[in-house]
Amino acid sequence: MTSLPKMIVDCDPGHDDAIALVVAAHFADLVGVTTVAGNAPITATTRNARIVLDMIGSSVPLHQGAQRPLVAPPRHAAYVHGESGLDGADLPEPSRPADSQNAVDFIVETCRATEGIWLVPTGPLTNIALALRAAPDLADRIAGISLMGGGSFGNRSAAAEFNIWADPEAASIVFDYGKRLIMSGLDVTHRLQATPERIAKVRALPGRLAAVLADLFDFFSQVYVSRHDNMRGGAVHDPCAVLALTHPQLFTCKDHHVVVETHGELTMGMTLIDQRGLVERETPNCTVQWDVDAEAAFNVIVAAIAAFSK
Repeated sequence: MTSLPKMIVDCDPGHDDAIALVVAAHFADLVGVTTVAGNAPITATTRNARIVLDMIGSSVPLHQGAQRPLVAPPRHAAYVHGESGLDGADLPEPSRPADSQNAVDFIVETCRATEGIWLVPTGPLTNIALALRAAPDLADRIAGISLMGGGSFGNRSAAAEFNIWADPEAASIVFDYGKRLIMSGLDVTHRLQATPERIAKVRALPGRLAAVLADLFDFFSQVYVSRHDNMRGGAVHDPCAVLALTHPQLFTCKDHHVVVETHGELTMGMTLIDQRGLVERETPNCTVQWDVDAEAAFNVIVAAIAAFSK
């Protein structure tokens, strides 16, 4: 049997980050969780990560990370996730704070001690960039980076997806790091929607976790449906970065050269994907996920929730 991929999930929970943690805890070897400011301020994202880990009975290390981007001012997403980052459900109090406020040190030390770990960032890429900058040897020690972010179109601007837009300088460091990189951008994540029928599958499961996550899905999906022309549910972005490693057969991918715009007045945070048919195009540095078997992928999410909701 193929061993489960080892991963550190670097996240900013966030409704879809919460689901990514559940999927990673069931279908991967989750060796740790780190938090970053993004969907909400760092204190909120760390609190939310602890609550999710508590609800699934996980004791994996949790370390708090960067409270702001490398250069830009902090920018959050209360307009999508609410002020808490996880609005829409009655959540328990966290059992304890993070194990430390040194996420970057945890990433570096863990990846040096055990080679072949995947870094799976589902928020702004600040912690990952800081780790790569602090320990250049990490590039050769990790299995790769599977991130949620980017795409051929934006959501925070016409050109830029939120995670990349929130810290484009950090994203540029990550996209230029030179080793295995998988990007689950908006092109694929908007195809995986929490429609009413899919949320009903979660609500039909026994246990408190399923009820809480169904409430979170309802809140998240109502926001998406109200803000988009043609969506029937919330885009379940972040689990795609986990599923890319645990269930790669669900995705249609292609290798491209991708760079991040850090200075454009209208395009800052854009991931420029080279799709030219020219022979002299840049050598690919990134596997871009373009499509997903959405029904099968959501069924995997339901299976992960069912495993922890009794």
